[in-house]
Amino acid sequence: MAVKRWLAAAGVAVLALAAGGCGASAKPAAGGSPTLVVWTGQSGDFSLNFNPYSTNIGGVGSIFEPLFFYNTVRADPPKPLLGTDYSWNGDGTRLSVTLRSGVTWSDGTPFTARDVLFTLDLLAQHADMNGIGYDGKASAPDDTHLVVTFSHPSFVEGPEILGRLYVVPEHTWKSVAAPDKDPVSAPVGTGPYLLGDFKGQAFTFKANPHYWGGEPAVKQIRFLSLSGNQAGQEALKAGQIDWQTGPVPDVKDFSKDYPGYQAITTPVNQIVLDACADTALGCSGPQTDPAVRRAVYYALNRTQVNSLAFENTAAAISPGFALLNRDSAVISHGLQERVAPMQPDADKARQLLESAGYVKGADGIYAKDGKRLTLTVKTVAGWTDYITAVDTMSQQLKAAGIGLETEQLSWNEWSDQRSKGTYQLIIDSLYQGPAPDPYYLYSFFFGTAATAKVGSSATSNWSRYSDPQVDQALSALTRINPTDATDRQPYLDAIQTRIESAMPYIPVMTQNTITEYHSAKFTGWPTQDNQYAFPAIWSSPDNAQVFKQLRPAGS
Repeated sequence: MAVKRWLAAAGVAVLALAAGGCGASAKPAAGGSPTLVVWTGQSGDFSLNFNPYSTNIGGVGSIFEPLFFYNTVRADPPKPLLGTDYSWNGDGTRLSVTLRSGVTWSDGTPFTARDVLFTLDLLAQHADMNGIGYDGKASAPDDTHLVVTFSHPSFVEGPEILGRLYVVPEHTWKSVAAPDKDPVSAPVGTGPYLLGDFKGQAFTFKANPHYWGGEPAVKQIRFLSLSGNQAGQEALKAGQIDWQTGPVPDVKDFSKDYPGYQAITTPVNQIVLDACADTALGCSGPQTDPAVRRAVYYALNRTQVNSLAFENTAAAISPGFALLNRDSAVISHGLQERVAPMQPDADKARQLLESAGYVKGADGIYAKDGKRLTLTVKTVAGWTDYITAVDTMSQQLKAAGIGLETEQLSWNEWSDQRSKGTYQLIIDSLYQGPAPDPYYLYSFFFGTAATAKVGSSATSNWSRYSDPQVDQALSALTRINPTDATDRQPYLDAIQTRIESAMPYIPVMTQNTITEYHSAKFTGWPTQDNQYAFPAIWSSPDNAQVFKQLRPAGS
């Protein structure tokens, strides 16, 4: 999946700090500034790859910058980076961008609109690089202006181009034979950091002294490889890591157990039970019945799941899948429930099942047409929080007359079955898009264009959900400027009420991503009251925004 869900699994690996690893945290960088030591969840050796359009290990935002930064945690206006201003024409078919002047690449070559044009052309020519779905035509009237035209209204494509296009230098990339595969071992960027030392067990970034925004106060960043979450916890205890994202025991007492550190929780990704839902696309099993999916929804004791599986760090969830805090203004008044119930409603679950023809058997489990209502939910071996969650849900559903069995798979098996729809239920999380707008989640997970028949790989709509009314609303939203809240709301209402009724993804909780940082050593971190970026260390380009804000304590 696009988010690094694997990082949230509480591992049991033995502490095994890599050679050249945590011991370096005490060494100051040039000029006496302390080195920021981070762990992104990497286990095993790093592969030297800083290509922002392949499976890279870093540099997105830090070396290669986008035009603007979109904070998906809260509805902030996009922050100017290589771009300073942008505008659309009335029908959303032309995007005009003003670029920052006076920027140079890290080798001293001037940055111009030609570099942005070259990067867009690369995406148009290489499908494997075009993760943003770019289908426009670009021109550069001069060195500081770019115009992108489309054959259709493309308002919603703006954040992809403005916030997810990582600009590369034409003068070094034009001779690259396979830009979609080249590892870019000596990256040249416009960002605040340069690649320093590299070894398989650790590598460093060093501050770019000629960065257009001013040389960062943190002069060196060291990225470590550790054996797992237990190793990360031990390194935190020893004061050898300054920033990581992942679970820790007794998070409520974190500052007491880890003196000098703080923890921050961010409710962004939504925990769900994916249901292979559409029989027309090949799904089979009791979960294809919306009544069964809604009965599961009402049978859950979310308070208990939160306590036993997530240390009470998870938050409530809306069945319309708009984020309760960030998107509160657009949550539909047409929903039956604005927030999923935290306590089970046994009567509601019973009524749904019995109205759909299910009869409770002598063993307490409902059945229909001679078949017991038993479902299988799949998870990844080692994801201990999710395993605890489904074990807890199994007991809750049994009390409501629904059988739930758990199957643990390897990551590869789980991912393959999710993609191909060869499952009944999967515990998963839905992620946000390139801008703080629920449209992108709806497009990713509920649009017919993002799914496929069972047996074929779906892009992101794993549930095989297909609803013409939802598709029509998504299409309409592409033609409306996102600033026109009044015009957009009827279509957001239509999507939310339709998916609440069908419930192809059964809402569980909004997952709080837990991040820990060394507040006694560095200042400027995102806080609960000021989340100026998503604070997960593995989240790019957000982490680059944090790197730039940090200051050594006392400086």
